[in-house]
Amino acid sequence: MKEVTLNVQGMSCGHCVNSIESNVGKMNGVESVKVFLNTGKVDVTFDSNLVSLNEIKDEIEEQGYDIEG
Repeated sequence: MKEVTLNVQGMSCGHCVNSIESNVGKMNGVESVKVFLNTGKVDVTFDSNLVSLNEIKDEIEEQGYDIEG
């Protein structure tokens, strides 16, 4: 399992948290996703054999958020 912390801009409320956690969380290969609204960070644990980091980033960006770095 791989663990990454992403810096995500544009999250401002509980809906943002639920949107990211539910949509990324249901991706095949994602073990866990936790959004920290106050710091703008998203921790993701995933199996890199099943899903790539780019696929996870694309999913977050499709929801209308920007990822730094």
